[in-house]
Amino acid sequence: MKPRIKVLTLAVNDLERSLAFYRDGMGLPTEGIIGQEFEDGTVVFFNMNDDLILALYPAVSLAKDARITATPARLGAVSIGHIVGSREEVDAIVGQAERAGAVVTDPPRDRFWGGYSGYFHDPDGHLWEIAWNPQWSVAD
Repeated sequence: MKPRIKVLTLAVNDLERSLAFYRDGMGLPTEGIIGQEFEDGTVVFFNMNDDLILALYPAVSLAKDARITATPARLGAVSIGHIVGSREEVDAIVGQAERAGAVVTDPPRDRFWGGYSGYFHDPDGHLWEIAWNPQWSVAD
């Protein structure tokens, strides 16, 4: 296996609500919900940096596709890290997420590893960390 991840798919309970959070609340561009002509095919794609795609897929459809049982709890099993160029950006994005309906689990603060970050849960409980570290560079 080569070290490459192209798509990060988040299981969501309400596709419209999650679309609104990420598109309208967080400002991520998307074509919206596609695949409605297929049974269990509706999905939302966001083109992220370096060709990464963030996908939102109904939890029931993802479970059916993978032949697993859908799990209702998604709190903290994985953290999605978004790296920014300054402390101020951390504060701004965590604030933006909260205004969009996210639950801030740990407000931005200095961290033991030398950086500054804050955490929030999206409307489906997916954990995001918004982080800045003076040792990291971020390409625009």
